[in-house]
Amino acid sequence: MDYNTQREKLILPEYGRCIQDMVKYAMTLEDRSERQRCAFTIIDLMAAIQSYNGDENDFYQKLWNHLALISNYQLDIDYPVEIQHVDEQAVKREIIPYPQKKIDRRHYGATVEAIAHKLMEMQPGEERDKLTQLLANQMKRAMANWNVNALDDDKIMEDLAELTKGKIQLLPSDINLISDKELMNEIQQQTVSKKKKKNK
Repeated sequence: MDYNTQREKLILPEYGRCIQDMVKYAMTLEDRSERQRCAFTIIDLMAAIQSYNGDENDFYQKLWNHLALISNYQLDIDYPVEIQHVDEQAVKREIIPYPQKKIDRRHYGATVEAIAHKLMEMQPGEERDKLTQLLANQMKRAMANWNVNALDDDKIMEDLAELTKGKIQLLPSDINLISDKELMNEIQQQTVSKKKKKNK
């Protein structure tokens, strides 16, 4: 079972688990050029999730710093900026404004829509398949948080097709979606964990 309480802690929660999983995936790529290309894709997604005012160079400096931090400075690529090592607490004190963007399906959130838009630009292949897998499971978790009684794998695949304007059209059997039972166990574990923290 894959419980949230057993999962790796989010290093920068504002980017979500999808981004952290993508960084972990990038670190497994043996080909340096492919790893480099994947890193730029992740930065594009991080930029789409966040908003900025002011100097664009400062904004991207911060994103590359965050990418390095999420990888625990283990992502071996040619960074286009000089990475500034910072401790986790210093990063947490940064105030990152929530993007004021229109979200078509609010129960999925801005991160899901940003990643769906990125999928539309990607060529078919392992990288797109991996990102599609991460996104579909994130959509299912988001749907469960919104209305646990509305869980429907066919609906998730239909929404994924609409979010990607038909670029990604799959059946539930085409992808390894987390089962309803596993998801219910995750939610139960989250509830128990929250109660324990509250009672401390």
